[in-house]
Amino acid sequence: MGASPALPSRPGSSVPSFADQTFTPPERIRNFCIIAHIDHGKSTLADRMLQLTGVVDPRQMRAQYLDRMDIERERGITIKAQNVRLPWVADVDGVSTEIVLHLIDTPGHVDFTYEVSRALEACEGAVLLVDAAQGIEAQTLANLYLAMEKDLTIIPVLNKIDLPAADPDRYAAEIAHIVGCDADSVLRVSGKTGEGVKELLDEVVRLVPAPVGRAEGPARAMIFDSVYDAYRGVITYVRVVDGRITPREKVTMMSTGTTHELLEVGIISPEPQASVGLGVGEVGYLITGVKDVRESRVGDTVTSARKGATEPLVGYRDPKPMVYSGLYPMDGSDYPVLRDALDKLRLNDAALAYEPETSVALGFGFRCGFLGLLHMEITRDRLEREFNLELISTAPNVVYRVEMEAGEETIVTNPSYWPEGKVRAVHEPVVKTTVIAPSEYIGAIMELCQSRRGELLGMDYLSETRVELRYTLPMGEIMFDFFDALKSRTKGYASLDYEEAGEQVSDLVKVDILLQGEAVDAFSSIVHRDNSSAYGNRMTGKLRQLIPRQQFEVPIQAAIGAKIISRENIRAIRKDVLAKCYGGDISRKRKLLEKQKEGKKRMKTIGRVEVPQEAFVAALSSESAGDKPKK
Repeated sequence: MGASPALPSRPGSSVPSFADQTFTPPERIRNFCIIAHIDHGKSTLADRMLQLTGVVDPRQMRAQYLDRMDIERERGITIKAQNVRLPWVADVDGVSTEIVLHLIDTPGHVDFTYEVSRALEACEGAVLLVDAAQGIEAQTLANLYLAMEKDLTIIPVLNKIDLPAADPDRYAAEIAHIVGCDADSVLRVSGKTGEGVKELLDEVVRLVPAPVGRAEGPARAMIFDSVYDAYRGVITYVRVVDGRITPREKVTMMSTGTTHELLEVGIISPEPQASVGLGVGEVGYLITGVKDVRESRVGDTVTSARKGATEPLVGYRDPKPMVYSGLYPMDGSDYPVLRDALDKLRLNDAALAYEPETSVALGFGFRCGFLGLLHMEITRDRLEREFNLELISTAPNVVYRVEMEAGEETIVTNPSYWPEGKVRAVHEPVVKTTVIAPSEYIGAIMELCQSRRGELLGMDYLSETRVELRYTLPMGEIMFDFFDALKSRTKGYASLDYEEAGEQVSDLVKVDILLQGEAVDAFSSIVHRDNSSAYGNRMTGKLRQLIPRQQFEVPIQAAIGAKIISRENIRAIRKDVLAKCYGGDISRKRKLLEKQKEGKKRMKTIGRVEVPQEAFVAALSSESAGDKPKK
């Protein structure tokens, strides 16, 4: 990578700075990432690497340094993969050599697997991190298989060896069994104390191959991430595969054909630093001053505008949304703000999909596709924090394929799109689920999975006390509270991972919620026929408590087609029309009551039920919608 401003001098340090360097030869570069299950210590280990290589001033150092977003620091999870360039001195063939390490810290949650897969494309090696007190977990395996598919060099590492509950010998044997290495070759480190981190970096230099590319060929760089800055426009993160990219040259985005001048080229170490350019195997950022977020696409190839490459690099597979939910602004005038906010957020989150939609009850909004419930929750939180929006989200649902008796086929991403007429078959998405837990909880896990219409695919013992169960489950059944139920039945010891596994035919129906005979599209839902009555009872009971009383009686009904399956009534408010009658003839009072009765009857025929926004928010919140019926 190109020369960059000198870092603070570190007297007596053996670690080099990036000052006064030209393009780094590829043989002195190592690109690697850290992959692991949630909370196994990736970000803490990255902190120790930052400290050990001296790129962060001790006064500025803080825990989880690479987690930049407030929401990441509050929740204690990594949402965005972060790359950083580290200087290191290592012994290569008996010679002390200055090495450039490119580290990518990745998320651990299954909803952000797409972030991990993109990070793996920019690397030649992966540090597989396992908690020495918990061992291999579901997402550990999922990330390991992703890295093996990309043919990366795997370095198995046990973290948290300083914990009293750590059992490194036992879990080293477990890792060796799965990775296919010797238990003695599994490195042991402590991200908290820094023990073993120097040895790990030396092992990365020794085992991870240097990047390969044609230095003299036409420039080709892969966009693996981007972010929008209000002052500088789109900032694009790239990994250079061939050639060189330098400031002030003109580059072309190969998928869109647009040409831009590079205002700045730089590296992240760990803050952005301008450099003289990027060479083969280097990771950095480009700034073109472009404000249109649609002109920088993740997976696109950047090349020189003059004598550029003709063949683009193989891009990323587009992620397929698993869960759909409607997002509507509380204030209808915020619709354009929400549209711009989604455009800018998608630049930083390539897994987010959205299209405009209209709801009779909620007005104009967007139908958004997410990779899971946590992804949905984080996206909504970011929109509200970063763009000062107040949003209502409809109950999440998956994508169904409905075949009609007449032969036509409809893709249903929203219950309001459910086709009219006689349905022949409904296809729902299913996922292949992996659960890893102590063997004493096998019965509880099987009972839970079978109650959610799961089919057992197989079961393997990873060790004498830990078992891996594989199930096929409908996506709709694991969306809400499945993970919570799994954790509570296994006292928190189980871990869960899932991946897409096609679709199956199921007996699904659309349940409409009617207020005074009118269907409210925002409350409709697609559920299994066996659970329809329970869903109807739950929604009508909840709405009876949330909707304020009107001047007339309001029936709340749940219906499947023309069949009513549940009903609740909101009693009318009775105005005291006799307040002004003090004694006197009873016929006067009777006349007033009859007049009131006639007025209410007339009002009922033309009256519309007023549903406050708070009722929508409470009824459609994922917590309340997630209560599954007991079977």
